[in-house]
Amino acid sequence: MTQATAIIVGASSLLSREIAKQLAAQGVELALLAQDPDSLQEFADSLPTQVHLFPLQIVEPQTIISTLEDVWQQLGGAHLVLVNTGLNSYDPQLPWGPEQDIITVNVQGFSAVCNTAFRLFREQGYGQLAAVNSIAGLRGGPSVAYHASKAFATNYLEGLSMHAQRLKLPITITDIQLGLLDKAAMQQSRLWLSPPDEVARQIIKAMQGGKRRVYVTKRWRLVAWLTKLLPEFVYNTRHWRTKAERLAAKAEGKK
Repeated sequence: MTQATAIIVGASSLLSREIAKQLAAQGVELALLAQDPDSLQEFADSLPTQVHLFPLQIVEPQTIISTLEDVWQQLGGAHLVLVNTGLNSYDPQLPWGPEQDIITVNVQGFSAVCNTAFRLFREQGYGQLAAVNSIAGLRGGPSVAYHASKAFATNYLEGLSMHAQRLKLPITITDIQLGLLDKAAMQQSRLWLSPPDEVARQIIKAMQGGKRRVYVTKRWRLVAWLTKLLPEFVYNTRHWRTKAERLAAKAEGKK
């Protein structure tokens, strides 16, 4: 391969599209996998490099594996596989249905993609597997299965990195630890939110630098550090409320 090629698994999100846009601006040929690839056609046509669209059935492992193998064959290999798939939900009643869906997508589907990508890189002899993960995996949390699934992803990626070292192959594994952006948005915190183009820029810079693990944006490294240090009795007293809810509660306490 002479031209850099990248496969983005889970390409329909705003972040994935921004990453694709910036990679395309650098001349990278792209294969975008999404649940509804037709919805990306107009976006793909707007990019300055060649873009291939493929369907993504994240809940069907064998289908995912076959799709990745087909993509790989059509591209003639790839330099980068970026995985940005994930499901999250929160219900204080903890019904099993949403928990099962999260596990299916974030654990089973994620593993099928990463395992297949690693095998293809091993056969090729080199490459980079990167995954958009979350600092939510550092501790348990209200969305029980989601936090647990991100811890699984972290350990799965670390295991693949160790395996690449044992095989003495130049396969880079990059764990992209996103901050709690959903929580920051819910609390309307401008300090912890960054524009998608800046988030994408930091992710691409980390991947091109061959980083093993990176916190995006960089300021979330402090939150990750504090999260790991907090004793459980303090960590468990945190409240996931919006700024308006916190102000209302404070006003109620003054009455």
